[in-house]
Amino acid sequence: MSEPAAPEATAAALLRRPQLWLIPTILTGLLALLLSLLYMGGIVNPNADLRDLPIALVNDDIGKPPAGQQQNLGAQITAALAADTAGGKADWRTVTRAQAQDQLDSGKIYGALVIPSGFTDSVTALTTPGATGRPIITVLTNPGKGSLGSSLAGQITTRAAHTASQNIGRQLTAAAGDRVNPTTKLLLADPVEIVTQVGHPIGTHSGLGLTAFYYTLLLVLAGFMGGNVISNGVDTALGYADNEIGPWHTRRPTVPINRTQTLLLKMVMTAGITLVSTALVMLACVVVLGMDASHLPLLWIYSYCAALAVGLGVQAINAAFGGIGQLVSMFVFIVLGLPSSGATVPLQAVPDFYRFLSHFEPMRQLSDGVRAILYFDARGDAGLTRSWIMIAIGTALALLFGFAMTAYYDRKGLKRFTPQPA
Repeated sequence: MSEPAAPEATAAALLRRPQLWLIPTILTGLLALLLSLLYMGGIVNPNADLRDLPIALVNDDIGKPPAGQQQNLGAQITAALAADTAGGKADWRTVTRAQAQDQLDSGKIYGALVIPSGFTDSVTALTTPGATGRPIITVLTNPGKGSLGSSLAGQITTRAAHTASQNIGRQLTAAAGDRVNPTTKLLLADPVEIVTQVGHPIGTHSGLGLTAFYYTLLLVLAGFMGGNVISNGVDTALGYADNEIGPWHTRRPTVPINRTQTLLLKMVMTAGITLVSTALVMLACVVVLGMDASHLPLLWIYSYCAALAVGLGVQAINAAFGGIGQLVSMFVFIVLGLPSSGATVPLQAVPDFYRFLSHFEPMRQLSDGVRAILYFDARGDAGLTRSWIMIAIGTALALLFGFAMTAYYDRKGLKRFTPQPA
């Protein structure tokens, strides 16, 4: 006689088992906590975390020093800002106008404060009948460094210019004494006009400097999701994973193959399929949506190499960690990468932990290269050279780590699954 079939379990009965709840509850809660701390921790208070934001300081003033002073006003402002280390929010870089423009064009600075050549003369003329207009200090922004970074630099430079104007106003008011009328005194209290200009323009279809970040995110997601889809597809096709679509469930016959050969198969397929995915990303962004982009052949080659490096990293992590590999690669490429990318919030405005992550997290390395291609004429010193180097290092590490782990498992005889007959 055949044994009676075991009674079918019900959801109500299983829900009363504490062990069924334990692991999912712990993992879900831990993920929610970590994601909240990591993502919000990098953006909650950028002004408080801000320090050493690189800003150029240009003094073109050639006027003679005012009576009783050793320096002209431009030199006084430059010296005061360069010596101001109390706040520490700005890293003032005293450069020439040409050097400032070069650093704006290469994305090395977030903005600039420019004192014109006739600044001292125009200030001292305010108390004389020869005054022709208010003296001007120019604030230059760099939207290619992102809207938030450019805004922070603009706030710092504008505040510095206003402070300089008020200091100059006090000097002028004291020197003029009672020789000027009340209207002129009001003008002398804040005599300098601050003019804001774009120092390095970007296209109108550049998302206010955010298309570099979102395009980088697309490349990372293409590599991450593509790598996982390929990994799962290969495992299903070789009979090492079940195929379940809706109510239909199948299991293919297991193909005898070791871990190293499986990883090689997945990586070769990743290299081929990534050609298609990156081409479609560019087609959607540049052709369909009209994103501003130049150097299109370079952008495509870079996009392919960047997404491929991520995809190979995913395959290596999955091969090393098995079932939890997707979770591990999600943390490596996305969870830790987003807040430390420096693409939306400048790295000078995030806590030290994220600055540390930015030295090796893939998204930061990739976003620097995309930003250089899209906004800074593909200049190597705008971050593109470093990005290529980091892509090469990342690819090499993925290959070494992945094949080292699978070779170790194969030598130990740790087979993935007992082959099933057809």
